[in-house]
Amino acid sequence: MKTNELKGRVQRGEIETVIAAFTDHHGRLLGKRFTASYFLDQVAAQGTHACDYLLTTDMEMNPVPGYKFASWELGYGDFHLKPDLPTLTRVSWLDKTALVHCDVMREQTHERVAEAPRSILRAEVERARKAGFGVMAASELEYYAFRTSYRDAAKNGYTQLEPFGHYLEDYHLLQGARCEFYTAAVRKHLEQSGVPVENSKGEWGLGQHEVNVRYAEVMAMADRHMLFKQCLKEVADQMGVSVTFMAKPFEGQAGSSCHIHMSLWADDVSAFAGAGPEPTDLFQWFLGGWIRYAPDFMVFYAPTVNSYKRYEEMSWAPTRLAWSRDNRTAGFRVVGQGKSLRIECRIPGADANPYLAFAASLASGLAGIEQKIEPPEQFSGDVYAARHLPRVPYSLAEAAELFAGSGFVKQTLGEDVTAHYAHCYRNEARAFDRAVTDWERKRYFERI
Repeated sequence: MKTNELKGRVQRGEIETVIAAFTDHHGRLLGKRFTASYFLDQVAAQGTHACDYLLTTDMEMNPVPGYKFASWELGYGDFHLKPDLPTLTRVSWLDKTALVHCDVMREQTHERVAEAPRSILRAEVERARKAGFGVMAASELEYYAFRTSYRDAAKNGYTQLEPFGHYLEDYHLLQGARCEFYTAAVRKHLEQSGVPVENSKGEWGLGQHEVNVRYAEVMAMADRHMLFKQCLKEVADQMGVSVTFMAKPFEGQAGSSCHIHMSLWADDVSAFAGAGPEPTDLFQWFLGGWIRYAPDFMVFYAPTVNSYKRYEEMSWAPTRLAWSRDNRTAGFRVVGQGKSLRIECRIPGADANPYLAFAASLASGLAGIEQKIEPPEQFSGDVYAARHLPRVPYSLAEAAELFAGSGFVKQTLGEDVTAHYAHCYRNEARAFDRAVTDWERKRYFERI
């Protein structure tokens, strides 16, 4: 939606509120709601501000000490939010409301805040552009849906959750129909809000679902991903039901993934598809770099303690670094042919921040091209059984140390941004180490 169109809609009474939103380091949309007239008069051109502590909080919104970017010692000042006006879109699930994604800028200089997730992806997109490439991407998000409302789930300590289905429903139309009143609503709202949908389906887990959004230029896809999650959560809240994008909400059930599809293009021609049946050298090197540097950037694919519980053998989640054609046991799956040839990375979970996950994928692939990194031999068969292949990290703590110590990460992000996110993930891992869980009480309360 262009600003002239917004003006017309405001004059006709169709839009009354504009949300200026940005994505924080945890992958959540934060921001402000403006009256539409004030947004047009002031914010569209001049932007707005927010407290810089928002890029240093924990999941509970508590300020976390130890960050160089913002702290009590620095007074927790402001950063500037600059609306990316081409992203302005009506969000149909909210009454007379539009939303615009914002870039996070420094208050005084209006330079991009390097630590902001959108800034990190922008830097990699610019690097690809300088190398002569456009980047197309898609993210396939899975989630679990429950008849239990968010409020009731919280009241019961997130126990006694009632899934929509009562048996495993992968592609099962009868089970899927039991959730269709909700799924149809989100498909409709996404379509009406500038997020084109391909399809929806039941997934393998009990009450697990997937809605697939059409691929797009990589930054636009990350923005779509954020609107997707916000739409699904807010519509669920309105209907008195709930969804979760936890990577592994239940022991013994399948985890929820965020499969990333990515390809490079030059002059509207795929840089991956060769003239014959074989892919180009650029494809091979991009794949080689993506695989090699996956452990270094693992925290961007799996950012929570819970993320690593998804990596179970024979669970549909990959556990080892290998690639194969159309093989769902591999961490990297090559699919499509000709113009549709692309790499699917199956490592990220549904809890991934799309800007960070896309940036890690692109940085790794571009490094593969620059360094001419050949991928390992294609693996055939069951990757779960291939114990000689390198495994993904076992925990957030392990992945955070790989990230913090990686020369490649520091070269890609810079020392300050690397230290910022290393501190974030280390703090999250330490918070869990201090927590006493239900599992511990059940296991040790009486019998130890």
